[in-house]
Amino acid sequence: MNILEQYKDKINGTFSFFDRMIIKGHIRQFYSPSGKKHFLSHNDILLKDFSSYANTVTGKICEHIENYVKEQGRPSVYLTSSAVSKEKSAMEQMKLSPVDEGLICALSVVEFCSTLQPVKDKGTGLLHLSNTNRKCKYYYLYYQDKAFGFMHVKIQTWFPFQVQVYINGRELMRRMFDENGISYTMRDNSFTEISDVEKAQELADKYDSEKLCRVLDMFAERLNPYLETIKRTFNQGYFWCVDQCEYATDIMFKCREGLDEIYPSLVGHAFYSFKCEDVFSFMGRKLSNKFQGDLVSDYRKRPQGFRVKHKMKSNSIKMYDKHSVLRIETTINDPREFKTRKEVRHRDGTSSIMWRPMGKSISNLYRYAEVSKASNKRYVAALNNIVPNGRAEDEINAVCGNVKVNGRAYTGFNVWQRGTVDLFHELSSASYFIRGFTNADIRNAIWGREQACLTANRNRMTRLFAKLRAHGLIKKVPRSLRYHVTDKGRRIFAALIECKMRYYPPLAV
Repeated sequence: MNILEQYKDKINGTFSFFDRMIIKGHIRQFYSPSGKKHFLSHNDILLKDFSSYANTVTGKICEHIENYVKEQGRPSVYLTSSAVSKEKSAMEQMKLSPVDEGLICALSVVEFCSTLQPVKDKGTGLLHLSNTNRKCKYYYLYYQDKAFGFMHVKIQTWFPFQVQVYINGRELMRRMFDENGISYTMRDNSFTEISDVEKAQELADKYDSEKLCRVLDMFAERLNPYLETIKRTFNQGYFWCVDQCEYATDIMFKCREGLDEIYPSLVGHAFYSFKCEDVFSFMGRKLSNKFQGDLVSDYRKRPQGFRVKHKMKSNSIKMYDKHSVLRIETTINDPREFKTRKEVRHRDGTSSIMWRPMGKSISNLYRYAEVSKASNKRYVAALNNIVPNGRAEDEINAVCGNVKVNGRAYTGFNVWQRGTVDLFHELSSASYFIRGFTNADIRNAIWGREQACLTANRNRMTRLFAKLRAHGLIKKVPRSLRYHVTDKGRRIFAALIECKMRYYPPLAV
């Protein structure tokens, strides 16, 4: 059984929702040759005059933002270096001049960015509008927002006027709980207790990305006076994309001591027992030779405690503790590793709904939640039969000794033997968690298909299966050739694998 069932008397409940989100707004036409030409033509701008025109627009945007900040009665601070922490600077301004709701301050800084610049073609010698890297002025506007809490909006003051919005999902839900009469206890950025967990999760699951999109448009219109010209030119404004997204499942323990009792075992189980196949299965993928990329698992000691992270290319899933909360968090930076159902038009003019790689459009936010929530759920399910450090010793000693079942004696396992380690590793694979395994599956995995067909090896595995059953490590599916690992087996396999990997890695390779 997983930890939610195993330690239900020590857990207040679970809550899943977005944590940190970074959303970017793009004027897509400024990134295509035809869009750039249409913009210049529609607004009667010559390429040779573009730089002076852009400089005038930038001046108006800066003036507009400075006037807006003055109207709000808040400070505007210029940062001399992009390395200065913007969040820390905003918090300092908050302490100097507290605000309950609204704008906290505006921070301006010069940073590298992608901008539009006239560039001379080396072949023809003609000018063309190109996306180039240079420095320009950015504004970071920090808010104590009524709906989103502490957040910021970042706007680029030179073409193509990219906008970035940072939102904390826990702060968003906190305000939704207040509106719906749900009481809660919060520490830092985690809910440690929620009065009505089911209603809270229902509110989180129903959160509408269209509503979020309307709020983002409102911020853009407030800060970018040139947006009206852009809308007249292209008949549309910003296209909002999810640049980075964290979705966290919090398991709320009743007290820190309850989590402390098992957390060291959880860290060891997650780092030493989970294999590549397991991480792929958490992400809803199958291990394939076509996979091109890195898959890395690591753990790090932080001031708060240990963090275990499994990274597949630029996406990841991690586990860490925050006070009395165990958090499982999936981070999606590259959504194209996952799929979503969308309408696809065919060459014959027809269309159909098909599975396609997921894009960054904010319209896919619901799918981000589905994929991440399922990933977290599979991870929690794999944290099964966790025994606090030291408690598995008696069970392991029993497995090493002889047992008698139905009058027949069975020898114990030599847990230090290389063959035993290989067998326990294979039986622990997440690929067998649902469908189970057969004698042939394990033979093929351990010895290879040719060796597995030998009569001697078939008989040897049959004897091993009988011994595993006698010790209560596996059980047979009735009227089937398939087997499953028992709860006791998972506890012992996990403890032994962790011990081997941590203290005697040469024996576990």
